[in-house]
Amino acid sequence: MALEQSSATPLTHGTDFERVGKDYFEHRELKKGAAGWVLLVGLGVAYVISGDYAGWNFGLAQGGWGGLFIATLLMATMYLCMCFALAELSSMVPTAGGGYGFARTAFGPLGGFLTGTAILIEYAIAPAAIAVFIGAYCESLFGIGGWMIYLAFYIVFIGIHIFGVGEALKLMFVITAVAALALAVFIVAMVPHFSVSNLFDITPTAAAGASAFLPYGYVGIWAAIPYAIWFFLAVEGVPLAAEETKNPQRDMPRGLIGAMLILLAFAGLILLVGPGGAGSSTLVKSGNPLVEALAAAYGSSTWMSGFVNLVGLAGLIASFFSIIYAYSRQIFALSRAGYLPRNLSVTNRKKAPVLALVIPGLIGFALSLTGQGDLLILVAVFGATLSYVLMMASHIALRLRRPDLPRPYRTPGGIVTSGVALVLACVAVVAGFLVDPRVVIGAAVIYGVLIAYFALYSRHHLVAGTPEEEFAAIEKAEAALH
Repeated sequence: MALEQSSATPLTHGTDFERVGKDYFEHRELKKGAAGWVLLVGLGVAYVISGDYAGWNFGLAQGGWGGLFIATLLMATMYLCMCFALAELSSMVPTAGGGYGFARTAFGPLGGFLTGTAILIEYAIAPAAIAVFIGAYCESLFGIGGWMIYLAFYIVFIGIHIFGVGEALKLMFVITAVAALALAVFIVAMVPHFSVSNLFDITPTAAAGASAFLPYGYVGIWAAIPYAIWFFLAVEGVPLAAEETKNPQRDMPRGLIGAMLILLAFAGLILLVGPGGAGSSTLVKSGNPLVEALAAAYGSSTWMSGFVNLVGLAGLIASFFSIIYAYSRQIFALSRAGYLPRNLSVTNRKKAPVLALVIPGLIGFALSLTGQGDLLILVAVFGATLSYVLMMASHIALRLRRPDLPRPYRTPGGIVTSGVALVLACVAVVAGFLVDPRVVIGAAVIYGVLIAYFALYSRHHLVAGTPEEEFAAIEKAEAALH
């Protein structure tokens, strides 16, 4: 790679940028125009739909049905407000960096790095948790689970992404549609067996505020938050597709908000009819709660439970498949800009970043071998909630400091909306410590190592001319004129 200048040029305080040759970006190009707003809605739902099939139910063990219900209401509010704010930000800064690009614009390179790596922790760990749930569903269906299933799914779906993004997104959309159909079958099948008493069949403890509604007391609401987040986790990844979208200024807001509305409907219905038909106590530790709920409600396995189990696997695959896409685009953007090793952003002839797909896949496979899906959720939620705090702070900062910037879409309610999301995100960051502080502290240590890498090395080797840096330079120049 030829450099136009061999020495780094200090463009901002504390960081050094290198201007690279044209060939640098020619080897780091994504496929333009691969997605419209309908595919973006599908992508947003695909990121999350596995959370409807498994993971949310662990919140019943932390807060009972009432605690998980209140936690879900709070997190639904947070995500809806956040999606409105991200719709504005993604229409302003339509780059593959997503949240990293937003925070880079608002707070400079350090803010961008902190946000991008927090998102990376979320997206690198979430597929490992989903792989564990896929193993549980395959064990139920075929009698085969464990590491062989984890490895097979990582190999197959990373391979599809390497083949090309247009093909991958269309296949993902079909899988997601089938998975959504299975959720509808589950909801309809459970309605006749619904009973309010089933929701409250967990015996109350001696905790403060404990009751049939809140069997683990008030603190159970807080402890259930990481699992309530699983109903919505990763929908914020839609902006990562900005550079591959036909018209990001128009399509990004439609994709984000459309996906969120669908996810809200599924979360509310499943949380009501699942425990309401089978009993909350039945689902507290289940790796495939929808199938076990049907079996409990109908007294044995039926064609419906078999269908939901089989197609439920499609739901898990949809999220596994799409989050692999998300982590590769986050790594691509950070690597292209020099925050991570630059080789990670090199794309193949199909415009797919191969190393950005493969290396996190190897890490995720290793983590899936722990078999601890519930604890892996905590790590993913830690990274996610940190990024939410930083992205909402970015929205507020840009509204206050640069109200004149072009905003093709404007958040309803402005900074009040993003402020609500910011407060709830701060609450969610702390919630993980109530479930298992060791896991969250471990995730924080990993985050600290990444920050040290930036402080000691990458901030002195950033790349000028990336879309995020160009936007930041234009924004800075316009600010100087006012």
